[in-house]
Amino acid sequence: MRTLTLLFSFMTAFPFVLSAQSAGELLQKVSAALSEEQDDYAVSLFRQSIDAEADQAEMFYWTHIEKSSPVAPHLINELATYYKRKRNYDKAYLFYREYLQYHSEDIAALVSCAEMEMMRGKEKDAVETYEKVLMHDANNLQANIFLGNYFYLQAEQEKKTLDSNYKRITSPTRMQHARYRNSLSAVYSNSYSKAKDYLQRVLQLFPSTEAGNILEKIKKLETEMK
Repeated sequence: MRTLTLLFSFMTAFPFVLSAQSAGELLQKVSAALSEEQDDYAVSLFRQSIDAEADQAEMFYWTHIEKSSPVAPHLINELATYYKRKRNYDKAYLFYREYLQYHSEDIAALVSCAEMEMMRGKEKDAVETYEKVLMHDANNLQANIFLGNYFYLQAEQEKKTLDSNYKRITSPTRMQHARYRNSLSAVYSNSYSKAKDYLQRVLQLFPSTEAGNILEKIKKLETEMK
């Protein structure tokens, strides 16, 4: 017991003795591990260096890692994951895009990239990326949820604009009414129907009340258009 007490006192008095290594020290070990072809160990050390000092680890990647080396995508993924966790969406996006140059069909990376695009306000880019996800994994729940909601909200906004413009016409002619109906039909074909397809897939994968409610609204609109 006395020994344990003395050890605790020592650790309290000298808190830095047993502290984590600096990023510079860890990155030196990364270089050594890579030179000895200990890639897994190098990746582990690099992960620790990111936690110690992300900017220094990032600079090490850009200046010391051969982009054609087999370890490069693993290091990129570590940086992307770190910045995503820290909510630095710009840098996370940068490194997910870099990673996808090596593994363009990696579903997890594509999904994360789409998330970063959405968080950066690039919704159209996120749509394209999620569509790529579904090309490789048609049952990806997250992609179907995003696309279903995206096209539904887009359709609702387009319909709202059409309705508002049409209601401004005091006495619409038959031609104006027909034009309104045709425009509404186009909105359904281009957006509502897409939302319907994605959200039906969501319900096949997961009992989502929200998806079910939206599908009921689309079904009601279908009835009104007939």
